[in-house]
Amino acid sequence: MDPLTQGALGAALPLATRRGKPAAVAAGCGFLAGLAPDLDIVLRDPEDTLLFLEFHRQFTHALIFIPVGSAIVAGALFGLARRWFAMGFLEIWLLCALGYTTHGLLDAATSYGTLLLWPFSDVRFAFNVISVIDPLFTLPVAGLVIVGVRHRDGRWARGALGWAVLYLALGTLQHHSAVSMAYALAESRGHVPARLIAKPTFGNILLWRTVYETTDRFHVDAVRPGPWARLFTGTQVAKLDVKRDFPWLEPESQQARDIRRFRRFSQNFNATAPDGSDRIIDVRYGFLPTEISALWSIKLDREAAPEVHAVYETDRSNVRAQLPRFLDMVFGGLPD
Repeated sequence: MDPLTQGALGAALPLATRRGKPAAVAAGCGFLAGLAPDLDIVLRDPEDTLLFLEFHRQFTHALIFIPVGSAIVAGALFGLARRWFAMGFLEIWLLCALGYTTHGLLDAATSYGTLLLWPFSDVRFAFNVISVIDPLFTLPVAGLVIVGVRHRDGRWARGALGWAVLYLALGTLQHHSAVSMAYALAESRGHVPARLIAKPTFGNILLWRTVYETTDRFHVDAVRPGPWARLFTGTQVAKLDVKRDFPWLEPESQQARDIRRFRRFSQNFNATAPDGSDRIIDVRYGFLPTEISALWSIKLDREAAPEVHAVYETDRSNVRAQLPRFLDMVFGGLPD
């Protein structure tokens, strides 16, 4: 999730264990430790733009790395500001470990995927119950943490943790309902999905993008579960077939290997770009949940040498134009 959310939730857990003067120190340690796992974004290679996809949310987010990562943060804090701490290193380490622990678990609640069990498993845990940015989740957590620090009282942080658990539970219920609606839609079309996913759209848990797979196509729709349920019929796209879609591609070239890497990351929810360019998109994502307009893709080059990598690209150029339609889908028909 975004840095503010990660830092705020990271601060809440250690703050909840403290009252009095140590409260601010506990929150500060947790805040910084809650941010630390995302330092993996520095692992980039300009020649291999897919590299960061493999390392982001990998070892720094794994459960087994919590003692190591939190010890690094604690060591840096204790070494730089030991005069300010009325605590020993082990206590600082414990506070950092509490904050560090929240990061990977919260990321796993989103749809991107987190390697919690690295190096024992390459399964990406993605529970799809909250968007990577959700103000209704973040603002109460951050606000309660700030009040707790100001009053030096961990009870406010316990309220923040309670809100976080409640909101994620609500997201889980919404996810279950969205999946049920998507299966009902597929059945109404005479389809038996081989796979089906539902993920919250940007910034909310009201509107959900659903994607299901049939023999040769992906079907993309949107649903709004709950008391004011609505269904938004979307579109469909042919599944990626590398031999058919890119007959010129050498099977042993670096670009072909990069396609396999990208497909692992995107769980084989891939298709060619709808604009006809030599791009492969991740069908799971799109700002407007009923459209095939990928937020990210890899671009191939017919003229590239065998050792040249495919290029990872992001595209948010249509977000402003699509925003009014998106907001209508989220809020249209809700009571005033």
